[in-house]
Amino acid sequence: MEHEIDELLSNRFAASLAYVSVTVLALLVFLYFFEFVTRYKCWQEIKRGNMAVAMATGGKIFGICNLFRFSIEASEGVYHSLVWATYGFGLLIAAYFLFEFLTPVFRIDEEIEKDNRAVGFIAMVISISLSYVIGATVV
Repeated sequence: MEHEIDELLSNRFAASLAYVSVTVLALLVFLYFFEFVTRYKCWQEIKRGNMAVAMATGGKIFGICNLFRFSIEASEGVYHSLVWATYGFGLLIAAYFLFEFLTPVFRIDEEIEKDNRAVGFIAMVISISLSYVIGATVV
């Protein structure tokens, strides 16, 4: 079945639609997973105007989409790109936990929830930066 779908995707418009659709669906799943592991509720905090959460979440969105960009460029098909992007997401979430662990002076999630914009900005930059490094490893 994989080869039949890839054959259908030989049309550039169909391929574009497929890649964007898969990316958006995966982005929703990955963001849900991030929502599950953080102590705060991203979208409730953003609705309240919490800029630190907005920056951290924006960094996650950019990072996830950037992983897909690299995986699409390097892939042999939709499934291959999804596998690599999921692997990259696993590395990104591991880096998130490492960031939390390596900052013993304060709790990252608590500071972001308190709208500490400096911590939100650093979290955003880490997500974006690591997505480039992880994306460069996609083969």
